[in-house]
Amino acid sequence: MFSIFILTHNEERDIAACIESALLSDDVIVVDSCSSDRTQAIATQYPVRFIEHPFASHGQQRTWMLEHVPYRYDWAYILEADERMTPELFAECLAAIAQPDSDTVGYYVAERVMFMGSWIRRSTQFPRYQLRLLRRGKVWFDDYGHTEREIADGPTGFLQETYPHYTCSKGLSRWIDKHNRYSTDEAAETLRQLKEGHVDWRAMIWGKSEVERRRALKDLSLRLPLRPLTRWLYMMFILGGWRDGRAGLAWCTLQAFYEYLIVLKVRELNYPEYLTGVQPEHASTASTSSQPIEEHGPVSSTVAAPPMQ
Repeated sequence: MFSIFILTHNEERDIAACIESALLSDDVIVVDSCSSDRTQAIATQYPVRFIEHPFASHGQQRTWMLEHVPYRYDWAYILEADERMTPELFAECLAAIAQPDSDTVGYYVAERVMFMGSWIRRSTQFPRYQLRLLRRGKVWFDDYGHTEREIADGPTGFLQETYPHYTCSKGLSRWIDKHNRYSTDEAAETLRQLKEGHVDWRAMIWGKSEVERRRALKDLSLRLPLRPLTRWLYMMFILGGWRDGRAGLAWCTLQAFYEYLIVLKVRELNYPEYLTGVQPEHASTASTSSQPIEEHGPVSSTVAAPPMQ
């Protein structure tokens, strides 16, 4: 058996279904980032442990969880609230950790992105793997952009079964708000990579796994011109997003929009006046100067006064 962690923040819409899928394990722990909605009230109706910890970053939250939250078994699976455990995946996890004399410390699992009622199979680079099943004391996480990357003290493997990820389950507005925040972190990471990183061509072409090749491809994409358009064309025509139908078109367009936010924020970090049109060193002077208005006389208060109700 293995324990299951569920990471949450304001997940009242998803948490019940997520927990119900995870109760195949008899040790389920919800680690909540101080939700302000009904997440706790719903979660505590189930036979789970509920623990709150302030969120700093995805990598830090996962590492804190693994180091400070007690769990029953030597293996744990990390689940997010908009994802589901499946009986088939659970059975494969049990089989993987039961292998005798194995020195594997973690297993990658591929997600199935569900959007507009469809599985977006092609334009999401399926199979796209995340390290989810891990051995106690052998895996930690570090931050990378808006998300995290694992640090494994030993060999890792890949499972065949997948899990559904309902990435837009809380509505399009929540998705846009979330990716607005993500783009800020990705812009800072882009600048760091352009300054300190490099493209690993060997890994991109001859990488041993999808994870190595995908990460090398991302490092290359940071250096390409017209990134939003390039990403849209790549997802639609090279990956075959057009075959995912109307949902695929919408998904590719949203991802290109997200990429454009990152590009604009990188530009803004490099040149703060780029979007405002105001040089930073002159901004305070411009905002405090009211002399030109005085020269034209007072403005009639009847212009701005609201109508009486």
